[in-house]
Amino acid sequence: MSENKAKDLIESIKNKGKSLEAEMSFFDHIDVLRKHLLRGLAVVTLLTCVAFYYSDFIWGKIIMGPKDPSFWTYRMGCKIAAMFPSIGQDFCITKIDAKIINTEMSGQFTLQMSSCITAGLILGVPYLLFEIWLFIKPALLETERRSSQGFVFFASILFLSGVLFGYYFIAPWSINFLINFTVDPSIQNTFTIDSYLSTVLTLTLGTGIIFQLPVVIFVLSKLGVMTPQFMRKNRRYAAVLILIVAAVVTPTADPFTMMIVALPLFLLYELSIMISANIQRKKLKAEALFYKN
Repeated sequence: MSENKAKDLIESIKNKGKSLEAEMSFFDHIDVLRKHLLRGLAVVTLLTCVAFYYSDFIWGKIIMGPKDPSFWTYRMGCKIAAMFPSIGQDFCITKIDAKIINTEMSGQFTLQMSSCITAGLILGVPYLLFEIWLFIKPALLETERRSSQGFVFFASILFLSGVLFGYYFIAPWSINFLINFTVDPSIQNTFTIDSYLSTVLTLTLGTGIIFQLPVVIFVLSKLGVMTPQFMRKNRRYAAVLILIVAAVVTPTADPFTMMIVALPLFLLYELSIMISANIQRKKLKAEALFYKN
């Protein structure tokens, strides 16, 4: 009986040691994650300070840019309308008649701070992705590290491309449509500045996130959740959804105008299919070599 008690005591001590080791390992991971987050926060804070220094340029030229008829997108639209008269003059925007007001005493200061923080986050995305990569890298196998070496570069390029596309195409056309849309001529459109800013940021950042589709498909394909067969089978539904999005944000229902917005989204979807198919081929090849040996 005493021998059984001794064995139980030794076993409980071993299990306690394992649990302590696992607990220490968990807190070690938390400590490492904390260091990565602090470095990322430091970089974002620095970029936010830089954005605050150039806040006049950010507000006057960037944020308020889509409201100015001389904005690059509107000027290019007029040139395209002149080259292709069949598109119609709705594509050429020369006047944006809307009044933007501030209704809060600290509203403009708060908006300046929030816009600078957002600018710091956007500019800091590549470094934040790099810190994420450094955190998950030790947990990956050597083959997984090699296959995902360009994660930071491609994810950053896709995000910044999406932000630029959303800012120069999605945001100005959507803002022009919303500003000029009326249900009754007697109702005058007057917008608050926070509503305008939230619209610009939502459309711009939303497009940047949408452009991460190939990265998401890469991860899901690695996990075996997504397959190229599924994406090819549902290509028609994806095409309809893309065309609906393009029709909503473009100023006219002209097919040429819609395709300007829809084409990058179609390309992203096809690129995602190619990525998923490439991952599937590598998996099948690895399985064939494993069973062959």
